Amino acid sequence: MNPLTARQSFEQAMRLLHADDAGAAAEVCRAALAAAPDDADLLVLLGVALLSSRLPAEAAKPLLRAVTLAPHFSRARENLGQALILLGRLDEAVEQLQQAAQLEPQAESVRLKLAHALAAGGKAEEADAVFEQAFGLAPDRGQLAVAGEHLRAGRARECEHICRELMAKNADDVNAMRLLAKVAGEAGRWGEAGRLLERVLELAPDFDDARLDLAQVFKQQDRMEEAVACTAAAIARSPRNAHAHYLHASMLAVAAQHEEALAAYQHALQVRAYHPAAYVGMGHLLKTLGRQEEGIAAYRAAIAQRPNFGEVYWSLANLKTFRFSTEEVADMERRLAAESLDQDARVHFMFTLGKACEDLHEFEPAFAWYADACSIQRMRIAYDPVDTEVVNQNIRNVFSAAFIAERVGQGCPDPAPIFIVGLPRSGSTLLEQILASHSAVEGTAELPAVGRVISSLARRFPGQSYPEAVPLLDASGLRELGEMYLQKTLRHRTGMPRFTDKMPNNFASIGLIHLMLPNATIIDARRHPLDSCFGSFKQHFAHGQTFSYDLMEIGEFYLEYRKMMRHWRQLLPGRVLEVRYEDMVRNQEAETRRLLDHCGLPWEDACLHFYQTERAVRTASSEQVRQPMYDSSVNHWRNFRSQLAPLIEVLGDELDGWDD
Repeated sequence: MNPLTARQSFEQAMRLLHADDAGAAAEVCRAALAAAPDDADLLVLLGVALLSSRLPAEAAKPLLRAVTLAPHFSRARENLGQALILLGRLDEAVEQLQQAAQLEPQAESVRLKLAHALAAGGKAEEADAVFEQAFGLAPDRGQLAVAGEHLRAGRARECEHICRELMAKNADDVNAMRLLAKVAGEAGRWGEAGRLLERVLELAPDFDDARLDLAQVFKQQDRMEEAVACTAAAIARSPRNAHAHYLHASMLAVAAQHEEALAAYQHALQVRAYHPAAYVGMGHLLKTLGRQEEGIAAYRAAIAQRPNFGEVYWSLANLKTFRFSTEEVADMERRLAAESLDQDARVHFMFTLGKACEDLHEFEPAFAWYADACSIQRMRIAYDPVDTEVVNQNIRNVFSAAFIAERVGQGCPDPAPIFIVGLPRSGSTLLEQILASHSAVEGTAELPAVGRVISSLARRFPGQSYPEAVPLLDASGLRELGEMYLQKTLRHRTGMPRFTDKMPNNFASIGLIHLMLPNATIIDARRHPLDSCFGSFKQHFAHGQTFSYDLMEIGEFYLEYRKMMRHWRQLLPGRVLEVRYEDMVRNQEAETRRLLDHCGLPWEDACLHFYQTERAVRTASSEQVRQPMYDSSVNHWRNFRSQLAPLIEVLGDELDGWDD
């Protein structure tokens, strides 16, 4: 191969790398190196392509050869250092990066890698000194790096301060603006985050990372069409961007475009074979669709790529019907004991081991694993039970008998919604599946629409919040809220006359639901308090339910739930149907008839054969409701009677009337 041809191969590989096609770039380099094995530029480029494909062990080989052939080639040593960091060979990485820094004193990127290698090796003071050197070479970029580190560590105020300083010098600094958007998002100020990111894209239309951030903001605002459009635009610009395909799949899944989402996950994996998160997303989606064996295969593929990915193990456990082998349990215990795991992985492994022990009827160690997991997770979340009590009391104060009586007949008259409320793990998914087996009812999910409607009140009445803003609404205002709710649920529906919304925490909003949708149906799913509360304690929720990681707080939350439900029963007699899980299990047909009667639905035998209904189910009980009715979950708490003593004491009189 003549030098010109080698150069052409190099340039072709570079173009492929810029187009996010690292695999093809590596193949071009290998073909060229077959004829020119000592071309250091091609060797380094092959190493870079392999690093981009998350193959550091393979990347180290051509990079080491390049360093041997060209000892003064700084870029070869820099990339070899990066490969060694990823392989955990930190002392060797530091040696290569120090030599690269001597060869190219002004290279900021070399010093940043060196600092990270030193920090990972426990040499914090040396790392800080090198970070300072790197920031001195590019002060603004250094400040951005510090701001990003503040944000990752949860110091949002410090991050915001640095970003505003940078924007005072350059109002169009898109990197600082993007970080500010992240700060706004962390605080739940999604409107502000969206405006900042839209400005970033006006200034830098090619900034696809910002475009993908904007998709996440749109998702939080329940603007799924716009979220999908953002990720699609990023893919159109960079078809080999695996992360864009992955996020596109995630958005499509949320938008209930299931087949399109599966195809997008597959595209992500075609672009980048190493993508455990894509396998996990695919597993979640296949589980939702009832394709359990395919879902398990996807989860196992994620584990093969990233063995310490604790979330995947919990995803398998969370199928409820999956059983781990003795070897798998021993492997998880070994990872917890011998490897340095981050807290997220540790919590997931502990919940998984709790479930594995429980499946083996080893109840004492099961509870110990659950308790350890909850203890760690409780420290990672913000929950104040006093705030819960104050908010609930405010709701009861506003929604008095007189207040509701004055507004009878107002609101949107549409009877389509069927709300299923209660606490998690109380049988709400079973009730939803029974109803969704009826030809007139569509089962949706735990819809965020009531929460979105409540949030809109603060925008409508600046300075006011829920529930105090509700009295400011007239009849047309209440009707608008009902119509807004229905509008926000449209993307989850296909046009059937009725639909379910099983967001459990809507129990606190029954008064508002009654006023804005007076003809909606409301059902309270109840279960033995100890089964319900302990079910929440051992369930690691993906989001929300922050009360569920402490037995005392779970008990207190249950008392608040019952206090609220007694309030609604007194104010709205007959409005809410209480269905006990145990009654449904023991007398399925009678309870199903009572349920359909309350919803104003004619009898259909299909509701007795709910487990044959094919539909997407997005909750932890998805596999359980695809089986005929069973009673093994009734009074399951008895296996943990001694460990639940603190909860039993908190619940007190609430346990009266339940079989012991």
